[in-house]
Amino acid sequence: MDNPRFPAESGPVTLQGPAGPIEAIVEWPDEGTPALPLTAIVCHPLPTEGGTMHNKVVVMAARSLRELGAVTVRFNFRGAGESAGSFDHGAGEGDDLRAVADWVRAQRPGALWLAGFSFGAYVSLRMAQALRPDVLISIAPPAGRWKFAEIVPPKERWLVIMGEEDEIVDPQAVYDWVDGLSDPPELIRMPETSHFFHRKLMDLRGAIKHAVKGYLPSA
Repeated sequence: MDNPRFPAESGPVTLQGPAGPIEAIVEWPDEGTPALPLTAIVCHPLPTEGGTMHNKVVVMAARSLRELGAVTVRFNFRGAGESAGSFDHGAGEGDDLRAVADWVRAQRPGALWLAGFSFGAYVSLRMAQALRPDVLISIAPPAGRWKFAEIVPPKERWLVIMGEEDEIVDPQAVYDWVDGLSDPPELIRMPETSHFFHRKLMDLRGAIKHAVKGYLPSA
C-alpha cells in the first residue's frame, strides 16, 4: 500500500505503518485562519484503557493548535480504532509515530511539532531525540508509570502541562522528574484539574495557545 498525498482539505487518511494500516485524520485551520508552514502531530492516551485519537483532550489540543494556524494530524496507535497491530508498551507505538512523522515531512515541508497526552506524551517524549520536533508539548506525561529514565528530552521549546489534582498520574512524580532535568521544560501547573481536564478543557486550550504562540513560524 502506498501512502496518500497530504490532503488539501480536512478528512481521514490511511497510512502505511510498520504493523499495517494506520488510521489518521488531517485537519486544516478553519476558514479565516491562514495555514502556517507548520504541521502538528497529536498522540493519544493509553489504548488499553480506551484511549484513541478521538479523546477529548487530544481533540482540544489539536483544536488549539489549528486556531494558531497549524495543520494537525491525529492518528490511532496500533490496535486502536482501525489501526492494525496490537499494543506494544510504547516501543511499537513509537514506530507508528515515526511512520506518521516521516509521511508528514515528506509531504508537507515546514515545521513539525509533536504533542501528546498521557501515554501519548510518553511515546512522543521517547521519540523526541530521533524525530527532533521543532516544538514538543507534553500533557500529563506519565512519569512514575512508565520508564522515563531512558528519555532524552529536548533542550528547548518544550512545554509540560500538568493538572494539580491528576488522579492517574502523580503530579509530584512529574514535578520531581522535571526538577531533576538539566534542561527543564516550561511547566504549567493547572490547579483544580484532573487527569482528563474535566471542566478545564477551555483552560487547557488557552494555556497551550499562550505558551506556544512565540514559537509559530512566519506565514
